Amino acid sequence: MYKTVLWIATFSILVSCNSKAQEQEKATSFPVSKSEAAWKAELTDLEFQVLRKEGTEPPFSSELNKNYKPGTYVCAACQTPVFESEHKFDSGTGWPSFDREIEGNVAFSTDYKIGYARTEEHCANCGGHLGHVFNDGPSETTGKRHCINGAALDFIPKSNE
Repeated sequence: MYKTVLWIATFSILVSCNSKAQEQEKATSFPVSKSEAAWKAELTDLEFQVLRKEGTEPPFSSELNKNYKPGTYVCAACQTPVFESEHKFDSGTGWPSFDREIEGNVAFSTDYKIGYARTEEHCANCGGHLGHVFNDGPSETTGKRHCINGAALDFIPKSNE
């Protein structure tokens, strides 16, 4: 009996510590805030899963992965510019990759979902999940690889001026 009570108490403490820390980190408010129902009505199923539920699209599934046209990549939920095409590179991972974000338009947090810390990226305007950033990008530029879900992005081609 004592072991059962001790196990339950230990488990409760661990679970409550983890969820309180995660809640504090995710409790950040963003300028664009909508209900889950409103987001669901505006986004495709895949966009909703990625942007609002922090999902990941299958690798090599996005048409934006091999898009190298000049332009700007914007958050698919709120159209905030998050990446420029001149900073895109082929990482071979199957997801659109960039060596830098548009400063101030991307927010960062720590994600422990797979058992270790990763830097997660969100749209700084609506909080939509974009992907993760790693330190294995091009050494001749920033050394960063922003591994981004194509479903989290819309592409706006550069106009010929």
